[in-house]
Amino acid sequence: MSELPPKPTCAACQYGAALEFDFSMAFQPIVDIRDRSLYAYEALVRGTDGSGAASVLGRVNDQNRYAFDQACRVKAVELASRLQIPCLLSINFLPNAVYKAATCIRATLDAARRFNFPTQRIIFELTEGEELQDKQHLKDIIDEYHKHQFRTAIDDFGAGYAGLNLLAEFQPDIIKLDMALVRDIDTHTVRQAIVQGILGVCRALDIEVIAEGIESVGELRHLHGLGINLFQGYLFARPAFEALPAVDWPTL
Repeated sequence: MSELPPKPTCAACQYGAALEFDFSMAFQPIVDIRDRSLYAYEALVRGTDGSGAASVLGRVNDQNRYAFDQACRVKAVELASRLQIPCLLSINFLPNAVYKAATCIRATLDAARRFNFPTQRIIFELTEGEELQDKQHLKDIIDEYHKHQFRTAIDDFGAGYAGLNLLAEFQPDIIKLDMALVRDIDTHTVRQAIVQGILGVCRALDIEVIAEGIESVGELRHLHGLGINLFQGYLFARPAFEALPAVDWPTL
């Protein structure tokens, strides 16, 4: 039996293919309510004029997905260094845009060295909104990232394609509860039960939990009462374009 031909390499990773459009980032804080400290800033894609993510993501297709994913990582690290982010930096990534983790991570490592940003302060967020074509491929990505001291997170947990089934395949360092689960949770008994179940699983697996999309003090108080300490949302700060917004600290 003849051997299968080798798979083509990811040209965007190998040759640094340029995007045909430019973009920038806004930053939103993730806070630790215990001591009112900054845990991380999430880098969020924006147009160069500050327009929303949709104006950029609408231009991403199968032909430029690799280059866009690589450019996002480099842009986030560059701006984080320029803004002197004093905590962790959280970057969203597209697992289906990663051909081979060890190869496609090179641009991130080069950017971290070039802009003097420690790799151990980078979190890579996988969004559940992207359907995973190969769970073993994702596990390989996570394993490779951990080798380089990157932290990993599942964004929008409880929405999208995977849910708890994804935790059976691999365990990230962090999950971010989807805002649909935390919305009005202080008055919604079904969401309370679901979140309590997720927290039990995460405690057993030693996975940190961030509640995102927090908009009311009631949501904050209830989730804090369940043992969550890390929060993100408009209650604390809206994303700031190419800047680090000040945090409003509500009274618990």
